[in-house]
Order: sequence, then C-alpha cells, then structure tokens
Amino acid sequence: MLIIDSKDCENIDKALKKYKKKFEKSRVLLQLRERQSFTKPSVRRRTEVLKAVYKQQLESGKLD
Repeated sequence: MLIIDSKDCENIDKALKKYKKKFEKSRVLLQLRERQSFTKPSVRRRTEVLKAVYKQQLESGKLD
C-alpha cells in the first residue's frame, strides 16, 4: 500500500504527482505484467544473454 503524506495547504495535483512517482518506483505494474504469463527459465535466461550481448556490442562500437 502506498502512503502519501500531504500537507493541508498542498495542492491535490502535487499529491497526485507524488503518488504517481511512488507507484512507478515501486514497480507494481511491472510485476503485474510479468505475472500475467509464465515464461520458462530457459527462455528468460536466453533473453538475458541476448540483452547482455547487445549491450556489449553497443559499448564496443560494433553496432552503428
């Protein structure tokens, strides 16, 4: 549960902005999307390896 401390004189827009920021940082939506479908551990590992290879190629300058 997210709790937002708002002062009496604080604008509702500022409180909403704080809530959105906290919600994004808590990564609740990301976890929900991950749980919607099951991915096999081998597929998850393969995607992690491909991402790592891509990042290394970007850093070394082999890609564009």
